[in-house]
Amino acid sequence: MVAFGFKTAALAALFTQATAILDARETNTQYVLENDRLHVAVSKSNGQMVEVVLDGEDLLGPVSGNTGKGPYVDCSCVPSGFWTPGGSNSKRFELYKGADGTGTAYGGVMMEDRYAETNQTIAQWWFLRDGETGLHLFTRVAYYNEARPFLRGLGELRTLFRPNTPLWTHLSGSDGNWAPIPSREAYADGITVQDATTYLGNTTDDAYVQQYSDYFTKYTFTEAWRDHDVHGQYADGSTSSDGNTYGAWLVHNTRETYYGGPLHADLVVDGIVYNYMVSGHYGAPTPNITHGFDRIWGPQYYHFNKGGPDTTLAELRADAAQYADPEWNAEFYDSIAEHVPHYAPSSRRATFRAAIKLPKGAKRPIAVLSENGQDFQLNVFDQNSLQYWADVDPATGAVEIPRVREGTYRLTVYADGVFGWFIEDDVEVSRSEANKARQFRWKPESAGREVWRIGVPDKSAGEYKHGYAPDTSTPLQPEQYRIYWAKWDFPTDFPEGVVFTIGESDEAEDFNYVHWSVFFGYANFLRPEPYYENVNNWTIRFDLGAEDLRDASTGTLTVQFAGVKTANGNNKWAELPDEPYSNLPYTVALNGKDVETWVIPRIRSGSCGVRSGVICQNFDHKFEFPAGELKEGTNEFVLSLPFNATNKETALLPGTTILQSEEVADRTVQYLLWWLGKYSETQQPMELDLFLRYMVFGLLEDVVFSKPFGFITEILPKGQLFNTAMETVSERQKNVDAYSDLVAH
Repeated sequence: MVAFGFKTAALAALFTQATAILDARETNTQYVLENDRLHVAVSKSNGQMVEVVLDGEDLLGPVSGNTGKGPYVDCSCVPSGFWTPGGSNSKRFELYKGADGTGTAYGGVMMEDRYAETNQTIAQWWFLRDGETGLHLFTRVAYYNEARPFLRGLGELRTLFRPNTPLWTHLSGSDGNWAPIPSREAYADGITVQDATTYLGNTTDDAYVQQYSDYFTKYTFTEAWRDHDVHGQYADGSTSSDGNTYGAWLVHNTRETYYGGPLHADLVVDGIVYNYMVSGHYGAPTPNITHGFDRIWGPQYYHFNKGGPDTTLAELRADAAQYADPEWNAEFYDSIAEHVPHYAPSSRRATFRAAIKLPKGAKRPIAVLSENGQDFQLNVFDQNSLQYWADVDPATGAVEIPRVREGTYRLTVYADGVFGWFIEDDVEVSRSEANKARQFRWKPESAGREVWRIGVPDKSAGEYKHGYAPDTSTPLQPEQYRIYWAKWDFPTDFPEGVVFTIGESDEAEDFNYVHWSVFFGYANFLRPEPYYENVNNWTIRFDLGAEDLRDASTGTLTVQFAGVKTANGNNKWAELPDEPYSNLPYTVALNGKDVETWVIPRIRSGSCGVRSGVICQNFDHKFEFPAGELKEGTNEFVLSLPFNATNKETALLPGTTILQSEEVADRTVQYLLWWLGKYSETQQPMELDLFLRYMVFGLLEDVVFSKPFGFITEILPKGQLFNTAMETVSERQKNVDAYSDLVAH
């Protein structure tokens, strides 16, 4: 028995060792990485990952157009718009196989492609380790072209896990925000109410409609980066081949190469599992691509997991979340640094330690290291810009941030309950100083004795009406701000406008989460006519006694903005001389007399409320006035935006008029004719696909057509471009067999 038991143990050990060997190989058509559980393959023809199989379960499905792929990379970075590298004859590959510092085997594939017209390159790395069921990704963008020193802005850079299979049943943005994936039937019967927003309420038996909302938009599943750890998709076992549950997740194991700091928010999942490395969503800045630009993003980790038939979404999500730690796999990343240009190994990193004297009442304090000399929300000016953050212990002020690349940073500290920021530039981080805790003292800004405040200075508008409060009309009760904005009808909520009385009114009910200039009719499915009355002027009433006014010389009203949309929308850098509200006047009056009209600069602009956001570009302004303007008894501030301040919109979004839409349609027809001319010359249908994506009002935002020319002929009839395009899209969506020809997200 002893001998038999020993032999069994030995055989088990050999079996484990044999099945755990990682394979990295090249075939005639693919580069393959696999261990005993996960198999992935990158196609030589398109440079994209086209197979992801976990324990025999196909997680991607068949390739069709741009679906059945991923993780793969694309960008808004070339003169014509979007580019998906990997399709040109100039692409090249590298295959890696080795063992890291722990002795664990790994394999990797690198695909690099060059956009010949401008000589810009994108490289994508995928690595698989033995014993893991996930992929480690790096992405590189490089541009070297002295003849054209400025190319354009890097509008978007992202990797996408984009399945084409009925396997996936649920979306998960965060612990508290998840939902069933809407059915194809719900989309087929849906109505486009706004750019990238669909009314699904006609399909009353759809699980998403029953449990989450009548409206679906990818912006509903947006998360702020501060505490975000993981997002992805879940299969509940009802559609898998073996009855088991599965998950596909993007893990924020590092955040150093993103932009915008902890206040940045972005899309995470909508049937596609995104890794948005760069975007202009919510007014986020994007870097310029100039001669010499050469930057690496990552590492990020796509994790795939499997549970039993009863394993919940929360359990698979928690399994993935354990890897959201910058110190996880550090030895592995050190070992592959030789393959990834510009990635800094541990020998060039240190732990930042500090002790910060916090102001009284500071809650949820956080310390941020970012580009020196810049607001971390705008940290795109240095191509080597990095960012790190960690919570500060509110009791002791201690903070540690591990694995910071050596260099010079700006330190920013902020906290809920405290106005303003603590900022210190020229903070050096080096290995030689790693064991020393730097000492800082945050003296909160003050204009004197505080008389009253509305809301919480927490860098968001979530505490106000229709912010973080749950929508109790459905079982999953999503936060109200996540839902299509027009559902929260301002004229119904505030028929007399916003009139807030200090000491009586409730900020969660009597102060709206968005201050509109006009409550728009355009892109408003529920109220198609604009509403102007009592919208742009908000009133705040407060009483003062003689004691409040004694010895006062100057009064200050501090307004902290969680986000502002000027006529620039997300295009914060552009000069728009035809837009009178590119820089937006904001006026404060006290007791019938103007205090100041402050012009909000376009650099702070970003689409926020109409994109289901309550955290965008954060900033504040102090309105000062002689204390003699105040009086004993009732006083009144009026906060005003210009009446009916609108802008021209090229997408179906609030902020435009019918006349302006017709002007855009005329311009779109001209673009269409130009694209058709290019098609007849080059026979390149993807250029027409680009037209559909980016020129037809933005309504077909990320649509892919496998037969684009045949579709374009359907939208040509005279003068009906807009309506006919939308009708044709709706009809095509109803044809389930043609669904793979029209995959919108």
